[in-house]
Amino acid sequence: MSLPLAQMLELAAQARSRAYAPYSKFLVGACVRSGSGAFFTGCNCENASYPLGICAETAALAAMVQAGEREVQDILVLGSGQGAAALTTPCGGCRQRILEFGHGGTRIHAAALDEAGHLTVQRSFTLAELLPFAFDLEEPRA
Repeated sequence: MSLPLAQMLELAAQARSRAYAPYSKFLVGACVRSGSGAFFTGCNCENASYPLGICAETAALAAMVQAGEREVQDILVLGSGQGAAALTTPCGGCRQRILEFGHGGTRIHAAALDEAGHLTVQRSFTLAELLPFAFDLEEPRA
């Protein structure tokens, strides 16, 4: 595993430890690496009115934007499950949000605990693989 990916995994784990998920009990942490190479993290935050919850990926993207960055190089998502069945990828809304600051080649890394209990990247995708028919206004973004 590359050093940036290992750092992203550790940062996502720290973010996941701060997640607020009293309803689903499904904790998620995310780490964005911006175009400049800076890291930004987020965790999910549920609400009793389910649609009002915030995904970890959205929180990480918002932190990146708040810091003045506008480009996603890659993003790592760490869910709560363990083993091969625990693959956690961004929801459709988050995939579209990632596209706002990325492109079809932006890498998305899905991580979890392996069978031995070690944090590991289970699989990496391009955004185009996860969002093949993305909505785009085809206008330049500010």
